[in-house]
Amino acid sequence: MLIILKNKHTLQVDEFSFKCCIGKNGSSLVKKEGDKKTPKGIFKIENLYYRKDKVKKPLTTLKCIKIKNNMGWCDDVYHPKKYNKLIKTSFEIKHEKLKRTDDKYNLLIPIKYNFDKPVIGLGSCIFIHLTKDYKPTAGCIGLKEKDFLIMLKLIDRNTKIKIL
Repeated sequence: MLIILKNKHTLQVDEFSFKCCIGKNGSSLVKKEGDKKTPKGIFKIENLYYRKDKVKKPLTTLKCIKIKNNMGWCDDVYHPKKYNKLIKTSFEIKHEKLKRTDDKYNLLIPIKYNFDKPVIGLGSCIFIHLTKDYKPTAGCIGLKEKDFLIMLKLIDRNTKIKIL
């Protein structure tokens, strides 16, 4: 299965086309931390992370991980061993908190961009997550919850995402 980001407003999964939003500065082959760009390329996806207190466990074959209070995703260029990885939050390490109040991360799937051997400063925390208003993101891909739930039924751990 291949998820295709056709343009900044359209995510295609199988025969389904979903309205979406991407990084405020569009998509790019040249990505760096904080540039608000969605990286172009073909990437694997990670597990599904979800807020058990906000949504019930979705129907999906992806491994499902409950988001806990102390979960974060490291975007700290000064911590190379933890950069672009799931971490326990701390005041010493800059991170994207996964348990948010705005519901964007009630459901999220990390995109394996700059993932296996991350290059510091090339960008981190690139997710498929929820949106309510399709406002541009900091580089992620946002979907409405109903579309996200449909997508979860179609994809599996071998699914890749192609960002044009």
